[in-house]
Amino acid sequence: MSRSPRSLAFLLAGLSAIGPFAIDTYLPAFPAIGTDLGATKLEVQQSLTIYLGFFALMTLWHGAVADALGRRRVVLWSLVMFFLTSVGCALATQIEHLWIARALQGMCAGAGMVVGRAVVRDLFEGAQAQRLMSTIQLLFALAPAAAPIIGGWVFGLFGWRAVFWFLAAYSALMWLLCLLRLPETLDPDHRRSLHPVKLARDYAHMFAHPALLALVIAVSMNFAGFFLYVMSAPVFLMEHLGVSPQGFAWLFGPTVAGMMTGSWLGRRLAGKMAPQLQLKMAYTIMLAAAFGNVMLNVLTPASLPWAVLPIALYNIGQALAMPILSLLALELFPRARGMVSSCQGFAQSLTNAMAAGLVVPVLWGEPLHLAAGMAAFVFVGWLAWLRYRSMHA
Repeated sequence: MSRSPRSLAFLLAGLSAIGPFAIDTYLPAFPAIGTDLGATKLEVQQSLTIYLGFFALMTLWHGAVADALGRRRVVLWSLVMFFLTSVGCALATQIEHLWIARALQGMCAGAGMVVGRAVVRDLFEGAQAQRLMSTIQLLFALAPAAAPIIGGWVFGLFGWRAVFWFLAAYSALMWLLCLLRLPETLDPDHRRSLHPVKLARDYAHMFAHPALLALVIAVSMNFAGFFLYVMSAPVFLMEHLGVSPQGFAWLFGPTVAGMMTGSWLGRRLAGKMAPQLQLKMAYTIMLAAAFGNVMLNVLTPASLPWAVLPIALYNIGQALAMPILSLLALELFPRARGMVSSCQGFAQSLTNAMAAGLVVPVLWGEPLHLAAGMAAFVFVGWLAWLRYRSMHA
């Protein structure tokens, strides 16, 4: 098994992409799913909310189990479960069946993302770890761009069920690659107990840690500012901007290009610019993009390409900030990196789930409301970063 940074980056990026693929590939098929299963637009939207809710719940376990049993075993078993639940989604005949299958799918989809962060820090540190995290994010950024485009074409050619058969095939391929190429990186001396009382005590200690809490809030809010548009994409694109199910690249192409640019910039600056200066740059970009987006929507009706350009700019800052914030969090508990990664994944996924179920349906009626939501999320993220910085001045 190779541990070269390049091959490891491709493998971990592929694992991390499972979560976005499970979200974005079926977005263009929302209207068809509703028609076929006799469900309303909100009921189909709840299949995303349910997935995200269980995704968030299980991220607390992925890291803890990986700290106890090893990274490789958790990843392989989660891929088996993702394959089976994807088949279940493809065979759903009622919206309730889809909800159940999506809940089970969410329970296993986040393992690659959570465990991947721990693997990076197991093997590397400092600027080298930041470069690898930025490289993974650069590759991972292709997933949100490719997923709705692939989903739109698969749906257009074979129907919405074929989208979930595609997810099953993808997870099978990743299982084979991980079986052959993923190393076990957890030091046997660092394995931790899975006793529920000890786990509860450890998690309570972590979530009560003010610095870690500030960092996970910052990561979660920054990402939610962009993810708000992903979750509202069927309405934002098809209803407000008049895009077809095969035209989701109008949103995902520019925004993912922004994410890749930010990831490339982070990789170039690693070891050359202090992390806190990079974060200052990242928040300047995000805040300017978010509030510029609000002003653009106040002054002009939403139209292409202008409606998506501020989101692309925002993603440059968001992608620049995320690896640094994640690594700062992992440094706080060096002997429990899997659990720290779980804390971050849980907070981020719970924020996304609450936004999907509560915030997005309230905001998706007007593009201006979505822009205001983006600005509110990043403002909270900025305040959380300022809080962390005040504790480490």
